[in-house]
Amino acid sequence: MTDLRFQLSGSTLIVGPSQSGKTRLTACALDAWIEREGTEGVVILEFAPEVERDGRVLGGRLDRFTTIPDGVWYGVLDANAPRSEGETDEETVTLAQDNAKRADRILDQVPTSRAVFVNDTTIPFQHKSLDPERLTTYCASAECAVMNAFESNELGTDDPVSRREREVVGFLRAWTDRTISLE
Repeated sequence: MTDLRFQLSGSTLIVGPSQSGKTRLTACALDAWIEREGTEGVVILEFAPEVERDGRVLGGRLDRFTTIPDGVWYGVLDANAPRSEGETDEETVTLAQDNAKRADRILDQVPTSRAVFVNDTTIPFQHKSLDPERLTTYCASAECAVMNAFESNELGTDDPVSRREREVVGFLRAWTDRTISLE
């Protein structure tokens, strides 16, 4: 088992720039939980888009780093990458709003959980139409919630999607029991 540097209880937020290991560490936490507790009550929310920029993949799904076992509830958003796909602020906001609408439907379906693992947590909340408190309220009843989020200026700072994402990361930092910052 990998040394996670954090407990698998309460809530943990893993933050950092692209390619810093956020998804890999979340996958390690998922594997450690399943090894210790099994798959019963495990919920995975997969919000990561997979985008290639300058010859490298930004983001990426948990299944790049682990096998998602049978017996877990796996909600996957086929996510837009607003800042990579949109050419104007209006287009990026529209793409973010589309993510929010489709993620809202996924959140309507989540079952009761013992452990929740969320990859690329901020993607559905980059538009104000979906409140991140919806996710944290759901996660509060779980024994363990591990989520990761992009935190960097590398994709922009002054556009509406980046501003909203920073707000959401701040909200998640305040809500979680611990934050792990990767560089």
